[in-house]
Amino acid sequence: MAEKPDEKKKPCDRFREEVGAKENRKLKAERHKDQDLWFGLGMFGLVGWSVALPTLLGVAIGIWIDTRWPSRYSWTLMCLFIGVIVGCLNAWFWVKRESRRE
Repeated sequence: MAEKPDEKKKPCDRFREEVGAKENRKLKAERHKDQDLWFGLGMFGLVGWSVALPTLLGVAIGIWIDTRWPSRYSWTLMCLFIGVIVGCLNAWFWVKRESRRE
């Protein structure tokens, strides 16, 4: 099995690369200090709405089904649960996508 290129490097070379990478991240964070606050607030709103809308849509569909076809099962609760799951998956998708951009 072939060795990875990092395994051939000396420990001090790996240390220098790691310190350099941390320094670059710190400098980037200092350059974008003001944007981080707005990015955080925007992401907070995006996550909130991406969970809230599918949940409310699920409740509305569940109420509509319950009024049209009454049954012993509550479609409102089932659709609420499905809406929350879809919303959480949607929020996870957006957060993952935005974190890759950074």
